[in-house]
Amino acid sequence: MTDKVVGVIGGMGPEATVDLMMRVIRATPAEDDIDHIRMFVDNNPKIPSRIKAIIEGTGESPAPSMTEMARNLAASGADFLVIPCNTAHYYYDEVCRAVDIPVMNMIDVTVETVLKENASIRIVGLLASKAVLMTGLYLKPFKRKGVDVISPSPEVQELLMASVRKIKTGKYDIGDREALQSAAEELVGKGAEALIVACTELSIICDGLDVGVKVYDSSQVLAESIVRMAKGRGFDGL
Repeated sequence: MTDKVVGVIGGMGPEATVDLMMRVIRATPAEDDIDHIRMFVDNNPKIPSRIKAIIEGTGESPAPSMTEMARNLAASGADFLVIPCNTAHYYYDEVCRAVDIPVMNMIDVTVETVLKENASIRIVGLLASKAVLMTGLYLKPFKRKGVDVISPSPEVQELLMASVRKIKTGKYDIGDREALQSAAEELVGKGAEALIVACTELSIICDGLDVGVKVYDSSQVLAESIVRMAKGRGFDGL
């Protein structure tokens, strides 16, 4: 069976896109080059800011750029598309309408993975950008399953947002890892039974996060879902 080709609507941010590609490579069972997955990647950091559009309300919508990228990737021969940015899934439906190929939903595959592995879970902690929290991208699907979603206190959330902005510049340090660890510990202290790293910038620094509960990295879940789809094993969250 020929592997499917994935198209990546990337650049949000650029290092997060490269991080996803590395995760796909590491998640692929391969004995040689030919066993790896072909990826068409548009790593476009010129997409208008999601933070300015959603949080500040002053920026232009990134949807037109995203839909143009989607069409170009489909025309290049991609069999399905992914968007390695949680916040950008606010525009997921517009991307889907722009193309005739499937678009994997990062939010859905992450939520489904958490629920599948934790049948009795009632509280999930979210490590995410303020835009993800404002739009309820995770809140809505979890609420339908009777699961509460909690987030850090405003003060801790601001520290996370500062780290997200630093990571986008490529100039982050141990202090940003410590901020993420502190936020995770706070959520567990509030009763979170599992945590989701729901920002692909935070995914870059979340290795080694240790808080005594399972931590689900949305970028890692997406990478593993890409491998399953490309190898023809499918995924219900597509």
